[in-house]
Order: sequence, then C-alpha cells, then structure tokens
Amino acid sequence: MNIIYMLLAISILVAVIFFVAFIYSVKSGQYDDTYTPSVRMLFEDELVKEKSPKENHNSEKTENLKKK
Repeated sequence: MNIIYMLLAISILVAVIFFVAFIYSVKSGQYDDTYTPSVRMLFEDELVKEKSPKENHNSEKTENLKKK
C-alpha cells in the first residue's frame, strides 16, 4: 500500500516538473510563430477586396445615418 503513495508523489512531482518546463518554454518564446508574419504580407492583397460602387453607395448611406 505504501508503494501507491510513493508512486502518486513521484507522478505529481513529474507533472509539476513538466508544467514548469512548459511555462518556461512559453515565456522564452519557443512557441512564437515566426513563419506566418513573413508570409502574411504576400497574401495581404487577396484578403482586401475592393468594394463595388453599389456597396460604396450603401456604406455612405449608413455613415450618413450614423451621423444624424
């Protein structure tokens, strides 16, 4: 029966060690995304769609209503 308590203590200790290692690695920037920002500028133009004249006209109406 004593071995169960010892194994529980050891497993909790190992879990705490891995948790501290995870927190340390996150704070040191190991999981920072360095690839996406460099690629984002290549696809930025595809994300911005030009509004059609009809949409621009509707958006001007809503802006005028908001001002009133």
